[in-house]
Amino acid sequence: MSTTPPVLSKDEILRYSRHLILPEVGVEGQQKLKAAKVLLVGTGGLGAPLGLYLAAAGVGRIGLVDFDVVDFTNLQRQIIHFTKDVGRPKIDSAAEKMQAINPNVEIFKHEVALTSENALDIIKDYDMVVDGTDNFPTRYLVNDACVLLGKPNVYGSIFRFEGQATVFAYEGGPCYRCLYPEPPPPGLVPSCAEGGVLGILPGTIGLIQATEAVKLILGIGEPLVGRLLLYDALAMRFRELKLRKNPECPICGDHRTITQLIDYHQFCGVPREAPQADTKQETKVTEGEIEVTEVKAKLDRGDKFTLIDVREPHEYQIASIPGAILIPLGEIGRRLDELDPTADIVIHCKSGMRSARACGVLKANGFEHVRNMKGGILAWSDQVDPSVPKY
Repeated sequence: MSTTPPVLSKDEILRYSRHLILPEVGVEGQQKLKAAKVLLVGTGGLGAPLGLYLAAAGVGRIGLVDFDVVDFTNLQRQIIHFTKDVGRPKIDSAAEKMQAINPNVEIFKHEVALTSENALDIIKDYDMVVDGTDNFPTRYLVNDACVLLGKPNVYGSIFRFEGQATVFAYEGGPCYRCLYPEPPPPGLVPSCAEGGVLGILPGTIGLIQATEAVKLILGIGEPLVGRLLLYDALAMRFRELKLRKNPECPICGDHRTITQLIDYHQFCGVPREAPQADTKQETKVTEGEIEVTEVKAKLDRGDKFTLIDVREPHEYQIASIPGAILIPLGEIGRRLDELDPTADIVIHCKSGMRSARACGVLKANGFEHVRNMKGGILAWSDQVDPSVPKY
C-alpha cells in the first residue's frame, strides 16, 4: 500500500531550492526528507551539529532523546547550546534552536535516559537512529534495539583528536557488536571529561553522520555500510577500514543468542549513575572514601597524612590543592617506593573515578590506610574553596 508523499509548500520550495535543483534530490527527494522520521540519541557534542543540519535539511520528524542539562563545559563543542542556556535541559535548548532554523520540522522530545525498558518503544516509531551518545552501555543498547527492530544505526564517536563513523545494522551489513564483541574493561578507556576532546572534532564527525542519514533517506550515493571511517584531526587525515558482518555475532549472526534487550550497565561493568548528579548533594560516604570537608579539616589541624593527586600534569596546572603530591594514575604503579605503606594516604583526581582506581592499586600492593577523596577536586571547589577553577 503506497502512501501519498507530503506536499511541499511555496515557502518550502523556496527554502529547499538548492536541494530541488540537484537531480539526485529534486522534489521527490525533498518529499522523502519531509516524510522521514529520525531519532537522534543525545544532543551533546555529536548531537549539536546533527540536530542543526537534519533540521535545516528538512527532515520532517526528528525525535530527541536526552535527560542532561547544559553545563559551561559543554559550550566549547556543543554549538547548539548558548551561554544563556546553561542550566536548561539540553533537549529544550536543542529543540528551540532546531525549530528556529526550520519551523516546518516537527520535534518530538523524549526527556528520559534510554534504557532496556523504553528503547524499543521509543525507537519503533522512527525510520532510523543516529547515535550521538558517549558511553558504551548506551551504544550497545542502541545497537541491539536497532538490530531487533530492523532500523539503521548511524554511528559516530569522538575522543581527544580522533573520531570514527559508520552505518550499522543496514541491509545485511555488520552491527556494533561485529566490530566490538565485548566492551573494554571498565576504566580502560577514559571519558571525554577525563581525556578531553578538541571542540571542533564533533562538528566533523556529526556532519558525516548527518550526511549518511540524509543519503539513507534519499537512497543515493554509497552509504558507510561495511566501512569504518577514521578521522585524525591532528594529521588532517581520513582512512577507512573494511568491516564484515560476523556470522557468530550474538545478535545479528546466523545463530543469535540475544533476542531481547539486556542490562547494558552490567554487561559493560559500569555502575549506574543517577541523572544530573551534583557534587554538592549530600550522599553517604562509602567505605574507603573521605569527604572533601574532612580532608580540609585534616589539613587545618596539621594531621600527618599524604595527599596524592593522580590527575595529569596539564590538569594540575588548571587547578590544584595546596600540599598535594602529583603522581599521575599511569605512573603510580612504578612509583610505589616513593610512598610509605604505613602512612595515612588520601588520593584525589577530578571527580573520584581515577583516584578510586589508584586506591585499588595501592591496596593491592599492601597499603592499608588509603582513602579516596569523594567527588575529587570538583567537590573541593564546590564545598571547600570556590576559588579553585572547575573544568
